[in-house]
Amino acid sequence: MPTAAKTLRTDISGYGSPDADISAAELREIVEGALAKIGPGSRVLAIVPDKTRDDNTDLLLPFAADFLRKKRVDKMDALVAQGTHVPMTRDEKREKLGIGDGNSMENLGQVFDHSWSSPENLVQIGELSAQRVNELTNGIYSNAIPLRINSLLAPGEYDHILIFGATVPHEVAGFAGGAKYFFPGVAGPELTHATHWLGALAGIENTIGRVETPTRHLIEAAADFVDANVICFTTVVTRDQNDRLRTHALFAGDFRQSLRAAAEISKAVHIKYTGRKYKRVVALLDEHYDELWVGGKASYKLGGIVEDGGELIIFAPQLRCLSETHGALIEKYGYGVIERMQELVAESGELEENLCVAAHLAHVAYAGRKSDAGDLVPRFKITLASQIDQATCQKVHLGYLDYRKFRIEEYQDDLDTLIVERAGRDLYLVKPLEQL
Repeated sequence: MPTAAKTLRTDISGYGSPDADISAAELREIVEGALAKIGPGSRVLAIVPDKTRDDNTDLLLPFAADFLRKKRVDKMDALVAQGTHVPMTRDEKREKLGIGDGNSMENLGQVFDHSWSSPENLVQIGELSAQRVNELTNGIYSNAIPLRINSLLAPGEYDHILIFGATVPHEVAGFAGGAKYFFPGVAGPELTHATHWLGALAGIENTIGRVETPTRHLIEAAADFVDANVICFTTVVTRDQNDRLRTHALFAGDFRQSLRAAAEISKAVHIKYTGRKYKRVVALLDEHYDELWVGGKASYKLGGIVEDGGELIIFAPQLRCLSETHGALIEKYGYGVIERMQELVAESGELEENLCVAAHLAHVAYAGRKSDAGDLVPRFKITLASQIDQATCQKVHLGYLDYRKFRIEEYQDDLDTLIVERAGRDLYLVKPLEQL
């Protein structure tokens, strides 16, 4: 059994509320307080989000770097928790981190990309047995999982690991953040595939917006194998009408406690209730998503308010492709309900080896229903208005709309249509989960 991650376990520090608007000076104070016990000569690794996450890493990381520089740490490096996403460019890293030139941080250390499928960049730090996995997932998944992670997290490499990230409702883990920045953020393929497939098997409606999920329990058990002092900075943020990032909360400390404290506030600011379902939902996709691998969040977060047999239109002129990493597999198998994906996984060794793709295909389809003919089909139709061409949309079982011919005014007066701006950020439900 692993020794528990040696987090500074006094109590978590920080504060917040749904109505709060925490200033930069207050954020700095929280960061510095959480780092106060890190001494001179320490080796520090910061794990940071990539460009697909909207957060205030560009404030918090420089605060931490400035404070630790003054404390004369030996080094402070940064590792981008990009999961299976393509690496950011140097300019994107510079903007995301708010410090350095994208490759390094002044007088501190280097900025590293994570390569999830490169064995030479991974190290095994333990294994979750089949019995343990079965216990953690309530019997949904029962395979043993070797815990391979970025080699920078090998025992003895760093004394302190800092995690920076925001939490929002999430389709795989229930809420983003916390231990998810280890697994799958900087993990190898085994747990990356397992977590996504587990989320799909559990069902998106049983997962998203819930804290205590099988996936959350699995990744936290895996994170206990990380042999370093872990300090997790979890924020809750929104953007106002002027695009200003507002921080409602920042909690720092244990990755379990900080995530749960932040998630309670996220529930109040990131979940919207409509009181009814709609025949049509028009999702104006958030600009942070430029491929459907992440842009599928429009379906994850709006599917619960689309009527059976209805339609979700995703308007995303910036969306370039299905996925730079997994596009070929998505085109080969297409989107479909989880029951169909289970059949394909059983039939195809290729898909069985790429369970995160199978999970994505099921997650975007959202859920199933019986057609008039008695067949199991997606609960609603998804129509994509993006740079992806009509032939590709048809191949993957999506409807197509030329984004250049999209006119928002055609939908604005329809009482059976809901238009959602910056779709993919907030979770929309008919009523609170505890009433469902």
